[in-house]
Amino acid sequence: MEEQAEHQPKWQIPFFTIWTGQALSLVGSTVTQFALVWYLTETTGSATVLATASMMALLPGIFLGPFIGALIDRWNRRVVMIVADSVIALAILWLAYLFWIDALQIWHVYVIMFIRAVGGSFHLPAMQASTSLMVPKKHLARVAGINQTLNGVMNIIGAPLGALLMGLLPMHGVMLVDIVTAALAIGPLFFVHIPQPKRADEGRAQKQSIWADLGDGLRYLRGWSGLMALIGFALIFKIALTPAISLIPLLVYKHFGGGAAQLSLVEAVTGVGIILGGLLLSIWGGFKRQIVTVMTAVIVFGLSFVVLGMAPAGMFGLALVSMFVVGLMLPMIDGPIMAILQGTVAPEMQGRVFTMMNSLLNLTGPISLAFAGPVSDWVGLQVWYVAAGVLCAVSGVLGFFIPAIMNIEENNNGAAAVGAEMKEMWRTSAKAKSDQVASRSANCPPHC
Repeated sequence: MEEQAEHQPKWQIPFFTIWTGQALSLVGSTVTQFALVWYLTETTGSATVLATASMMALLPGIFLGPFIGALIDRWNRRVVMIVADSVIALAILWLAYLFWIDALQIWHVYVIMFIRAVGGSFHLPAMQASTSLMVPKKHLARVAGINQTLNGVMNIIGAPLGALLMGLLPMHGVMLVDIVTAALAIGPLFFVHIPQPKRADEGRAQKQSIWADLGDGLRYLRGWSGLMALIGFALIFKIALTPAISLIPLLVYKHFGGGAAQLSLVEAVTGVGIILGGLLLSIWGGFKRQIVTVMTAVIVFGLSFVVLGMAPAGMFGLALVSMFVVGLMLPMIDGPIMAILQGTVAPEMQGRVFTMMNSLLNLTGPISLAFAGPVSDWVGLQVWYVAAGVLCAVSGVLGFFIPAIMNIEENNNGAAAVGAEMKEMWRTSAKAKSDQVASRSANCPPHC
């Protein structure tokens, strides 16, 4: 995998040509997302409507993700991204038309959010899996840092830019901005070559069912203890993170006695932290062993949440410092984990592995939120932040003592063993079928 990327002359030009288009498209998507959420808020004022819209955006990734991953590993990933982006753009065009003729109903927005989520469920893992074939392994962490920086920028400028455009343009005009940025993402994909992984089971893959592909993906995951341990670690982190981030508005309002201005300040300093963390990762690249970067950042992240939970009501400044550090650490966790996965998971398995991981991580969100709400009401918000912080910090410390996790980069024997086992299984299966056909031919009369 690394060899394939290393031998590409000037890999930066094709990769960043695609990346720039995708970044511009993300601007349009962020603006559209803000505009639609605000439209629902202003039109209905209903928490149920907003929750339903959020579920429409979440469900495809949870339930369709593994199947989508199997398809991505079968299909041309460049074509997958073109089709996914095009379908999303056409859906937004339909929405713009409905706004223009003043015929929009709430259920139309639900449908659009569902379609956007399905398209995103195809696009994101296809891009993630393509990155490992276009970027040399030694640069994957830096690219992940650049992606994290972009996410931080979107956190800061997305809402203000959306509000500005809504003040300058009618809603159908705001939707058209998303279509234009989508076109800027789709265009380069027609002209840039994206390498395709060669599947070890290529002949078999054309005949087997999606269920068989999913089974291969699950066997790959289960057979590699290091990868399973890393996924388990990511799940613990997600369980602690999701409610803590979602409950920030309540913490600002109830504990610190703040309002919208204070909440926007918290979001701003977190976004600045994400940007600086992403820039630091893209320049520095992390420790030589990426997993050390992850574990160290998780410990600091957890301690920051502990400080946030213990901050007195009159020390809002301490809360801002804590959230800045939280933002700074997020790229140091997410970026290296993605770089590790892109550098170790077999290219032909990445679509399935990434979507299965995303489905599991997305599923923890609603579950942990359902649990965190009542617990916070019962024992208090600050207790949840302290508990979540301690869980993260302890997990980070324990991670240093789990060989399967710490050796996942240097000792890739798990992946090699699983790959060899699966190749042998495919070879045995193909030979058995061949022998069966030969036996039938031998026993068949001449007139068969």
